This record gives sequence, C-alpha cells and structure tokens, in this order.
Amino acid sequence: MSRFRALWQASLNATKKALTWNLEDLMPPSEKLIFNFNSKEELKNWHLYSDSEYGGLSSASLEITDAGNGLKGVFSGNLSLEVSQDSKWNISRSGFCGMRSKKFDGFIDLDAYDTIALKLKGDGRCYISTIYTENWVNSPGQMEDNSWQAFVSVPKDNWYIAKIPLARYLPTWRGNVIDAKLEMNQSRILGMSLSVNAGGGIPGTRSGPGDFNVEIDWIKALRTQ
Repeated sequence: MSRFRALWQASLNATKKALTWNLEDLMPPSEKLIFNFNSKEELKNWHLYSDSEYGGLSSASLEITDAGNGLKGVFSGNLSLEVSQDSKWNISRSGFCGMRSKKFDGFIDLDAYDTIALKLKGDGRCYISTIYTENWVNSPGQMEDNSWQAFVSVPKDNWYIAKIPLARYLPTWRGNVIDAKLEMNQSRILGMSLSVNAGGGIPGTRSGPGDFNVEIDWIKALRTQ
C-alpha cells in the first residue's frame, strides 16, 4: 500500500510541476520591444508632421545618429507661433511638431502589459506620447484613428526612462481630451507618435517657441504587476 501511495504521490508531483511549467511558458515576457532606434532602417517606419501642413512655420526632422554611444534616434526642429501670410488655412493655433509611426501590419496586442516605457534624452521640454487604436470611439467606420495621449517630461541632457501607465493615457479628439469615461482597447494598437508643442503641458517644464531636441533609444511595453 505504501508503495502505491509513493508512486501516486510521485505522479501527482510530476503533474503539478508540468502544469506549473506550462503556465509559466504561456506567460508573455515582462517587456515587449515596440521600436528600437539603433538602425537607420527604423526611419522607414516613421513620418513627420507639423503645423506647416496648415500654414504654420514650425519644422522638424528625424535622424539616426551616433554621438559616441551607439546609434540613436534624434527628433529635433523649431517651434514657431507664426503663420504664413498666404496660408489658405484658418488655423487657430500653431507651434507643434510630431513624429508618427506608420501603421503596423495588422495590430499590436498590448493586452498583457500595463505600462509604456521610453528611453529618452531631452531638452527639458514636455512631450506628448500618443497611442492610436482602431476607430470605435469617435466615428466608427471612419478613416481617422482613435488617439490616447499622455504627457512625458524629459529632463535635460541625461538619459531617462519615462514610464507611463497605460491607464494614464486619455482619449483625445484633435488634441482635446474627450470628457467621457472610455477604456482603451489595448489589443488593437495601430501605431504611436511623439510630439511637442510650444504650449508645454507639465508645469515647470520648458515651453514656448524655439528649438527642440530629444534623443530616443527605444520604446517598450512593460508588465509591472
């Protein structure tokens, strides 16, 4: 009888170990690399935008350079509050630039993660991190994607890993927060962007027109809980 119990206990322990191993194997990694700016090929995944599309005079560039510590992305330019006199657009504000990723091939599923992390070296300005999801909030079926935004304060001259809980991203419509309780569909991420405007965003950060410059190493999704 004791031999039977010993065999049964050994079999049970092996089964528990196998189940535990299988569950751990099914868990996604604690972090997911979304963008890595260590190659000039990364430039193909992004495009720039600014108020210049609507008559403003701001400008921006995105480059991959090596300042002695490996290749990194450099998003830089100049923010201007001026508007071209011959502009056909009646814009109410200027002084903004951004870099937006091209749409992913399908969707990126971030349902297993709770935080977006960006490794940045900045200029003391406040930047805006945007996540684009399939359009179901504003105008389902329309071409414009839903956008969710959060401020990123980037300290000057030092590398810094900014960690933004996904719960902190607010739904926006053309730069304005939507006053409604909505939840991001993290399993259907279409793209991301990083932008800056002369108005700033976080008290104490640098604001106003003039030059901006931020270096970018990578963007990841993290599971912190």
